[in-house]
Amino acid sequence: MRFIAAKTAALSAVLTAVLVIPQPASAAAQLIGNGTFNSSTAPWAAIGQTTVGLDAQRLRVDVKAVVANPWDAMVAAPTTAALNPGKSYTLSFDAYSTIAFKATATVQYKATPSSNQSLATGVQLTTSSKRYSIPFTAATATDTAAEVTFQLGGSGGTPVVRFDNVSLMETQTTRPTALFVWNQSNPAKFVTANPNAGQTPAIAANIANKPIFEWFGGWFSDITQAVDTYVGAAQAQDKLPMLVAYNIPNRDACADQSGGGAGDAAGYHTWITEFAKAIGTRHAVVVLEPDAVAAAGCVTKIGKNPEDQYKMLLDATQVLKAQAPNAWVYLDAANATWLAPDVIAPLLVKSGIANTRGFSVNVSNYFYTADSETYAVGVNGQLSGTVGAKKYVIDTSRNGKGPYTDSTPEDNWCNPPGRQLGAPPAKQSSGAEYVFWVKVPGDSDGVCNASTKPAGQFDPDLAVALING
Repeated sequence: MRFIAAKTAALSAVLTAVLVIPQPASAAAQLIGNGTFNSSTAPWAAIGQTTVGLDAQRLRVDVKAVVANPWDAMVAAPTTAALNPGKSYTLSFDAYSTIAFKATATVQYKATPSSNQSLATGVQLTTSSKRYSIPFTAATATDTAAEVTFQLGGSGGTPVVRFDNVSLMETQTTRPTALFVWNQSNPAKFVTANPNAGQTPAIAANIANKPIFEWFGGWFSDITQAVDTYVGAAQAQDKLPMLVAYNIPNRDACADQSGGGAGDAAGYHTWITEFAKAIGTRHAVVVLEPDAVAAAGCVTKIGKNPEDQYKMLLDATQVLKAQAPNAWVYLDAANATWLAPDVIAPLLVKSGIANTRGFSVNVSNYFYTADSETYAVGVNGQLSGTVGAKKYVIDTSRNGKGPYTDSTPEDNWCNPPGRQLGAPPAKQSSGAEYVFWVKVPGDSDGVCNASTKPAGQFDPDLAVALING
């Protein structure tokens, strides 16, 4: 994809000596021969009442006449390989039109296109560019040579439609075991933008080349594009993407350093649905709403009902289970000293943990792994009588020296001094299923203590402090 490739090239040129990101032995096959339109439109062909051209590195499709049927004005390209019947695929693309209308996207077998379509779905185009991500299962056929089409007739007008970053990839049958290193993480972007900074070598060698979670919230104007870009990049490397969903209304009501979230329950349902659909049938790990279960009680300070928070989380777990069936979802269960296991366990149950793989602990916190293990075992002891024991994961991003203890509670969690990176992300043979770096090392907790950066903003000095301990 062009918007990925341009950034990747810049990163590689700058960081050859200092940042080595592991590459896969083989990558998932991209079945679109030209989806970025950097220099040509081939092999895309105009069919019926359309013409095609290159426009600012996008495919421009002009509908020449008003036609009634969608297929009377279309553009098509063959896939670079045949489809595998019964296998799962994802078609993704950016598109916008001079007039809003519902187009049709298809993935169909060329020998029998009208009667044997693996995918045929309406796509509501708007006058602003949007990302569309559509999972489907390849149909059974004798001849599985396929093509992708965009059918643009039936709008009642003669729109001009532009496409970009068209991608078609098969979901891996086997779940990837290697974790994804994202070359657009906050630490990696800092290293790219600041090759001569004093902090760059240490950050490149100790943080930016590690698999770190990517956080997703309302700061993305197009959540489908953000999630699909990240998950697609991981899929192309046959690596496992790791996402944090962080957009529940009344977020961080206890501390308010990371306040915000969707406006209401309906808005959150829409957002989490788009988030989940953008993952689709692809493999992923999702940590769902850090602190949301434990902090629900704090919403009473702003006149809200904690029960509504649990209902929104329950809905989110149901949406993720239905729309992202291959995502391993871990509902956040806070940390070892916030709520006791017998207190948080029933809250996890009403928040939908039965719909998830398990729970996460110590996200963005500093407690030793052994203490987090003890806490997680205690939570599972409480869950065993209801939904049953669950898998769990531990955030070790900043627990190398354990918690900071001071008389002021905020000092203990908000960029406390003298902390250190913990064990690097890895699958575990016992206890926790994984230790992860869920919190991005170097991302600030807020304007407090060791950082003057707002919550979520990367602070290179904070990162180096974590490296040096």
